Amino acid sequence: MPSLTSAARIRNTAPAADQSIVDEPRRLNRRLGGRDRLFHLVLRFSGVLVLILYGLIGLFLGGNGLTALREAGWSFLTTQAWEPDAHHFGIAAILTGSVLIAAVAIATAVPLATGVALFISEYAPPRLRRTLVALVDLMAAVPSVVFGLWGFFYLQGNIIGLARWISTYFGWIPFLHVDGVDPSDPLATQTVYTSSTFVAGLVVGLMITPIVSSVMREVFSRAPLGEREGAYALGATRWGMIRTVVLPYGRGGMIGGSMLGLGRALGETISVYMIISPVFAIQPHILQNGANSISALIALRTGEAGPFYRSALMAAGLSLFGMTLLVNFVASAIIARSRSGATSEG
Repeated sequence: MPSLTSAARIRNTAPAADQSIVDEPRRLNRRLGGRDRLFHLVLRFSGVLVLILYGLIGLFLGGNGLTALREAGWSFLTTQAWEPDAHHFGIAAILTGSVLIAAVAIATAVPLATGVALFISEYAPPRLRRTLVALVDLMAAVPSVVFGLWGFFYLQGNIIGLARWISTYFGWIPFLHVDGVDPSDPLATQTVYTSSTFVAGLVVGLMITPIVSSVMREVFSRAPLGEREGAYALGATRWGMIRTVVLPYGRGGMIGGSMLGLGRALGETISVYMIISPVFAIQPHILQNGANSISALIALRTGEAGPFYRSALMAAGLSLFGMTLLVNFVASAIIARSRSGATSEG
């Protein structure tokens, strides 16, 4: 058995070798190889190019619409009438119509897209899943004019009964009320329910559903497998696992997909142009005949517009351009604060 002095000597000399070790973070080599450097430059160039293109579009719209903006002043934002030839025009009515059509579209598309995405990613068998994914992607490629024709010739005539039922039982809600018609009168005219914000919003909502659903499906399918299995191990049902794992993880994707669909809905032109009956007054009753949007107005009046009229249309397009940019900035801020998987529950 070693003596106490020998043990003390060993204890005093043993740590000497460890004193030369310095505890500091390991330095990472940030030097990029040839392929990585090329990829980095391509990404940076693409980002800068997109910003330049957006800036050029804004300058083009602002430069061509400057004459009308100087003439109208701040009344351009508050005037409902649209008579540029009489120098009395504004976007209050058409901007409100664009927002209402987009709101109806989002209210239609988001629940439907969420259900489709959850069914494909969580419930459908693998063979059926591939078929459904292909069908949804093909629906996203259908031209908007096809949706417009379908909405005008088929949906509009068959949706009158639903619109009348909603106005009958929920007409006490201001935006669901229809002026000048008694819903309980069986002989009341039916044309009051056609060419409305409701019909246009439904068509646009069905148009953007495949896009929103595709984004949500990709995010839902990437929910962590370990958290899924952990939820099942704790006794959760499939819906319980979806509610506590998949939906919290996919929150950012749901917001991003919804905002992508909203941007598409705000700028939709042909299908809205084919359905609505243009009115240049704020129309808050979404079930009632008459609506308008900025994009449909531009498509309707560009061919016959003179120089000043065209400047007014460019100013209206500038307002739509700014609104879509604002929507995208807000969406980016929301997604940055709710990253997918950051707040998923155990």
